[in-house]
Amino acid sequence: MSEAAVKTAHPKGLWVLFGTEMWERFNFYGMRAILTLFLVNSLMMKEEDASLIYGGFLGLCYLTPMLGGFIADRFFGNRNCILLGGLMMAIGQFLLFTSASVFGTNLSLANALMWSALGIIIFGNGFFKPNISSMVGSLYPKQEKSKLDTAFTIFYMGINLGAFLGQLICPIVGDVKDAEGIRDIHAFKWGFLAASVAMLIGTAIFYVLKNKYVVTPEGRPLGGLPSKNDSSDFEEGESQKAVFSQKALIIAGIMFLVLGAIIHFVFDQNLIYTLIYSSGLTLAGLIVSDSSLTKIERDRIFVIYIVAFFIIFFWAAFEQAGSSLTFIADNQTDRNFFGWNMPPSMVQIFNGLFVVAFAIPFSMLWDYLRSKDSEPISPMKQAFGLALIALSYFIIAHNVKDLGNSGLLAIKWLILLYLIQTCAELCLSPIGLSLVGKLSPKRFSSLLYGVFFLSNASGYALAGTLGSIMPATGDKFVKAKELGIDLQGVLDKTITPTAEQLKLLAANQISDHNPIFAGFEIHNLFEFFMVFVVLTGIASIILFALTPFLKKMMHGIR
Repeated sequence: MSEAAVKTAHPKGLWVLFGTEMWERFNFYGMRAILTLFLVNSLMMKEEDASLIYGGFLGLCYLTPMLGGFIADRFFGNRNCILLGGLMMAIGQFLLFTSASVFGTNLSLANALMWSALGIIIFGNGFFKPNISSMVGSLYPKQEKSKLDTAFTIFYMGINLGAFLGQLICPIVGDVKDAEGIRDIHAFKWGFLAASVAMLIGTAIFYVLKNKYVVTPEGRPLGGLPSKNDSSDFEEGESQKAVFSQKALIIAGIMFLVLGAIIHFVFDQNLIYTLIYSSGLTLAGLIVSDSSLTKIERDRIFVIYIVAFFIIFFWAAFEQAGSSLTFIADNQTDRNFFGWNMPPSMVQIFNGLFVVAFAIPFSMLWDYLRSKDSEPISPMKQAFGLALIALSYFIIAHNVKDLGNSGLLAIKWLILLYLIQTCAELCLSPIGLSLVGKLSPKRFSSLLYGVFFLSNASGYALAGTLGSIMPATGDKFVKAKELGIDLQGVLDKTITPTAEQLKLLAANQISDHNPIFAGFEIHNLFEFFMVFVVLTGIASIILFALTPFLKKMMHGIR
């Protein structure tokens, strides 16, 4: 193929997938922005429990892509799974709308509808997520695979344009406070309804335009039934079908049970988190047991696994946006933004806004560095991302250090945190998606995206665990004081609360002890944020050190 042909514009199918993903992310991030506030304020849950539910929900959303990828690769194809997943997520959001409509008259029914909704969204996301990502890479000829970092950065802009719109509109209609700062707990339903409508729009766009634009470079429809795969889509000498022996499947089943028992009983993880961690490890082992893999294919798959492990720590820190950072924005932040008191669930909107603003410049940066033969390899970019997120939490930790129990954090520091984390995200997440597309054997494409998303699942599960160790923020001390209780004395163990005081604290969702992490007691927000600095900082340093070895294992792919 001539150099001029290689430099052609991106295929129109990329923009169809861009639009489909944009509306799906509107649905998902819009719901995410208000979910924990709905759980705490309408369904009367503790913040600690809401954080654990939030982490488990997000984790399962990125566990089920393993199942969705497998079903697409073996049975239904990418297209059918995307349509099925989109409809399921729209239904799930509508059930959340119903839950938020009835909690005032029937709390038990509202809880049942909430759990049903989250379950349907989890499986819908599993069908949708890996299949739309794997189709992006298939839009390009083999000679243009070097453009995938740029393509996925553009695709990622669609993700975050949707996230921006969802985090703008859903809080405006769903997280409403009056002039005195009193929240309308009945308004959440409108945010969930907006998310449901957005998902229906995205599904309709894909259904109408898929046949015309979502095609191979040769013009054949992409993502059809696996039984109709064309052998020309595979590399010369590449196996077209995975080969798992019965012995490998039995061993995988045994390992799943053994790992689950260890994670649950030794590391004291709940059943959802146990399922996420043990599934990821088991599936990773099963794939490399495939007897059709060549040494080069196996090396490249191990690169995906190694990078995916470090990504866990990134998402554990990044996904505090929907739990601990939202609670801090709600309880201990001056949200005055040019004279407007911004809803707490909307503060995270700056992440999506910054991604939309910087996705194209980052894409141009990678293109420029590639033209100068100076582009860092993908794992190096991801190490930069981890270093940046460590920096963001170091800055915020410094600024909350002297707040005390009544001081308010200026909103500009949360905006700066989201700015730095956006740059980190653009160095890591779209690059990771692109890396899987470049390193995956085609017969494992959707399944390996499922494995990659399992690292997100594990990160989100860890995010829930870490979010639950956030110490009491200012509003808790104010409320305790109104109840006649010196909460600081209770936490410092200089005062022993009475049984009646303990009941009052529990009734008002206030913990009577500081949280513990890895044997250390977390006394304040400074110590809480430094946990993320240490985790992501160490992960960044180790990934930097491993980069030369990973480069060799990639066998020429950058």
